[in-house]
This record gives sequence, structure tokens and C-alpha cells, in this order.
Amino acid sequence: MHAFDVLGDPVRRRILELLAGGEQSSGEVTTVIQSEFGISQPAVSQHLRVLRDHGFASVRAQGTRRLYAVDPAPLQEVDLWLERFRGFWSQRLDALATELARGKRERRKADEAPEDEDKDT
Repeated sequence: MHAFDVLGDPVRRRILELLAGGEQSSGEVTTVIQSEFGISQPAVSQHLRVLRDHGFASVRAQGTRRLYAVDPAPLQEVDLWLERFRGFWSQRLDALATELARGKRERRKADEAPEDEDKDT
């Protein structure tokens, strides 16, 4: 299974988002995923297994609990693959940043401008 096949599933992406916040037990992950996607505990376990088997998540036992965490290595490989495509959007993002800065500058100038002297005293 290719990395994008693993990441193509919204449930697995959501699990990775949860794990990105820190190590979580399978029960904690299952509770969130069941409430958001309405799938069974065995289905969540299967998604966790796919993530683990393909290197996206690691697991360790703590007593009777299984604690899952993100393994960044496959994500770094995906990032390297995406590098060749960043030029398509980075120029647009740079242009957007320029326009946002220009707008802030213009608003700041407008706020600092002296009020009109047309008022009668």
C-alpha cells in the first residue's frame, strides 16, 4: 500500500490528527472516531493496524492499554515527494501574503491619518 493510499482514507487522516496532539490510547482514539464517523470498535482497530503496519503510527503496551503515537518517518517521505509541487502554490501564497501586508499597511495609515479639519468650533 502506498503512503497516499494510507492517507487517502479520512478516518486514518483523522486518527493521525489525533495522534499528532500526543500519544493516545486505543480507547481514546476509538471514542473520538466512533463519535465522528459512526464506525465500530473493530473498524477503528483495523485503521490503527493499517497505520501501524505501514509505519505511520507506533504502538507500545502500558499494562493492558495500547498507546499509539505518530511515527514521522513516512510523513517526511510524503513531504519530500510533495516538495516538487510546492512551487505551484508557494508563489500564490507569497502573493497572498504580500496583499495581506499591503492591506494592513493601508488600514494602519488610514487609522493614523489626522481627522479632517472641516469641523466648526
